[in-house]
Amino acid sequence: MVRIDKYFDVIYGVNLELIKCNIVDSTKGIPFVSRTSRNNGVDAYVEKIDSIKPNPGHTISVACGGSVLSCFYQEEPYYSGRDLFYLLPKIKLSIKEMLYYCYAIHSNSYKYNFGRQANRTLKEILIPAKHEIPRDILNKRVLQPITDDFIIKNIEFKKKSWKYFQIKKIFELKKCKCNNAAKLLTEGNDIYYIGAKKSENGIMLKVLRDENLVSKGNCIVFIGDGQGSIGYALYQDKDFIGSSTLTCGYNKKLNKYNGLFIVTILDLERYRYSFGRKYGKDKIATSKIKLPTKNGEPNFKFMENYIKSLPYSNNI
Repeated sequence: MVRIDKYFDVIYGVNLELIKCNIVDSTKGIPFVSRTSRNNGVDAYVEKIDSIKPNPGHTISVACGGSVLSCFYQEEPYYSGRDLFYLLPKIKLSIKEMLYYCYAIHSNSYKYNFGRQANRTLKEILIPAKHEIPRDILNKRVLQPITDDFIIKNIEFKKKSWKYFQIKKIFELKKCKCNNAAKLLTEGNDIYYIGAKKSENGIMLKVLRDENLVSKGNCIVFIGDGQGSIGYALYQDKDFIGSSTLTCGYNKKLNKYNGLFIVTILDLERYRYSFGRKYGKDKIATSKIKLPTKNGEPNFKFMENYIKSLPYSNNI
């Protein structure tokens, strides 16, 4: 085992406030990395500031406050918020080795419970020496985690094959039909009523079935209103009754596996709909999502296979 500072320069990030940055489309800005444990640490994409040099790419971002020791490999230059350090390699390290060290550093996070920060002790944390990294890991293809789980799988994302698509080019969009749940629905045991919330997959209660209000299942549900939930997405496998603030997206190639993949990607775009902005059907239609492709079209099979490759996917 060696100290972090044997292999890395430990450097405090640029320390910006997101609220003072101009949030832009991900195709036009650079990542803003915060102390979150999700979305590879990226909170938003922001406009470049000429007077401030971003943190360099091919580094590891490390949260020393908040979600302490959340670590992510950052391929490209990025801005960062408070209590965010980056690790600049002193020696030659491949992406796979950098990802392994993300995992090794994060495994120390249990030491920082109860509000403890890692600002002063980060460089002293012990990690395996480079020659101790298991060869079987380095011989596998490595996938940068989408969530805060560190996953090594025999699947590889080729970023160059990802492409932006307007939602309306992928899905047939239909509004849900229930505009007054209290008046139109009767509590029962036939079908779920889905509302504008992300938790529990949007389920509010079970009600009696009313065919005039039913939306077909096997769809992506876009949440267009609701405090704290605007911009989130859900996958619904079965028929349901939905609030009229929801919009359903249908595609014949959709299934429960690639549906969960797409929901995860859609949730990365949720920051655009903070601060009370509405997310109606027209706005959804013209919004863009970046997906893996094959022959210029969304690669639904790849997305399905990726989800099936995850631990416990047989329980989905």
